[in-house]
This record gives sequence, C-alpha cells and structure tokens, in this order.
Amino acid sequence: MSRIQETFARLKAEERTGFVAFVTAGYPDIDATPGLVKALVDGGADIIELGVPFSDPLADGPKVQESTFRALQNGTTPETCIDAVRKLRAEGVTVPLVFMGYYNPVLAYGIERFAKDAADAGADGIIPVDLPPEESGPLHEAFTKHGLDVVYLLAPTSTEERIAAVAQKASGFVYCVSLTGVTGMRDELPAELEAFIERVRKQISLPLAVGFGISQRKHFEAVGRIADAVVIGSAIIDVIAKSEPSEREARLKEYAEVVTGRRGAAT
Repeated sequence: MSRIQETFARLKAEERTGFVAFVTAGYPDIDATPGLVKALVDGGADIIELGVPFSDPLADGPKVQESTFRALQNGTTPETCIDAVRKLRAEGVTVPLVFMGYYNPVLAYGIERFAKDAADAGADGIIPVDLPPEESGPLHEAFTKHGLDVVYLLAPTSTEERIAAVAQKASGFVYCVSLTGVTGMRDELPAELEAFIERVRKQISLPLAVGFGISQRKHFEAVGRIADAVVIGSAIIDVIAKSEPSEREARLKEYAEVVTGRRGAAT
C-alpha cells in the first residue's frame, strides 16, 4: 500500500475524518516551509499538499495567489519544492506529501524527470490542478511508473462522463471541489455539496476529499459526514500571513487542533 492508501485505511479504522492541509512551498520564505509543515502535522494534519508556485494560478483565490506571488519573488522553483520534501523526510516527517500545482511547471521541468526526482525525494503524488484526465496520459504514465499517486479534481459541474474518466485513472484519493469558483474562505458550504458527493460515490470507490471554501470547525464536521477528508488551504495561508514570524508555527498548530476538534475554540 502507498502512504496515502495506508493513511486513509487508518482513518477509516479510527472512524475519523482526514485533514489535508495545503501550504505554498517557499511562503513566506523558502526556509520556513519545513517548520510550517511540521507544525500542521503536529496539530493533526494527515496529508500535506505542497503547493508548487506558478505565475498564473487561475484556480486560486486572493490568499493563495498572494502566497504564490511571494514564493516566486523568493526564488521558489520546482527544484525548491522537491528539496523541501527531501528535507521533511530527513527530519522525520512520515505523513503523505503531495505536490499540488499547475501542469506548466512540471512540463517545463520535464515530466519524467519531475516524477523521478519527486519519488526519490519521498513525495507520494501530485494533484495537477489544470490537467483533465483526457489529456494527462504522459504525466499519469510517468508518475505511476515511479509509484506516485495522481489525484484528479472533480467539480459540481463535472459530467457523469468526466467522473467515469477520473474513476479509471485516479489513485490515492479524488479531490472534490465544493463549489464553482476559486479557492478562499466562505461562511457556509454549498447546499448542493451532498448531492455532488453522492454522484461521485456512485462511480468512484476511492476516498473523497473536499476542498475550496472550508475554514472552520463546523465546515470540517459537515464535510466529515459525507466525505473521507477535508482540504484546507486559504485559511492556513491566512494564519501564516497574520502571525509574527516567531509565532507562525504555534499558531498553525493551534489552528489545526481547533479545526480538527483536538481542542476547543482558539484563545
């Protein structure tokens, strides 16, 4: 079993909703990434999505866009992201580490080279945000060859045919986008989310993770009733942005503990 499969098997056995936490590699600075990741893991994150910065992040809202811009200004590259995974493994982080990003940086780096280097560093997979399954042949082949999972996205607008296409190719888990729009914090979850998840469940047996618009404990609980995991990104970036450098890791750990229910409301 892959690390991702093992994680979801454990979550199922523990009857617990998984927490997939997103951080932009290289934000707020290149050296900060390992410490922020470890703080999230200490606070309860089960899987880490490591965002690969790209100059045209079309699916991302203001918070993630700002973090991506800052990361690029800091000189973050795909090599930097792979090196961050290598450092995390060397420092004892054992949770799944999944790259999340756009196809262009992977293509520019070299698909086969990226897959090999990512696997050698200790990564577990990739979420190619803007790559539909019908066009993902070369990436899918390279990453699966090196034992990495390819996690595809589905949206409320996805057709039954698109869901079927993802069912044929996806591994690890499937990322269900909760709404039509970009990432960002919302007060309430979409009313049609449950029906969307039911449609996906009819064709896909892999674990389902729900992201976009999730930031609060009440969201975590609601998603946990219909899906296997919750993905949070913009709220994590917001915590980092609003914290003093000396307090970032402690604040992130606290946020993770609150949203997962490990502790009560933040003080």
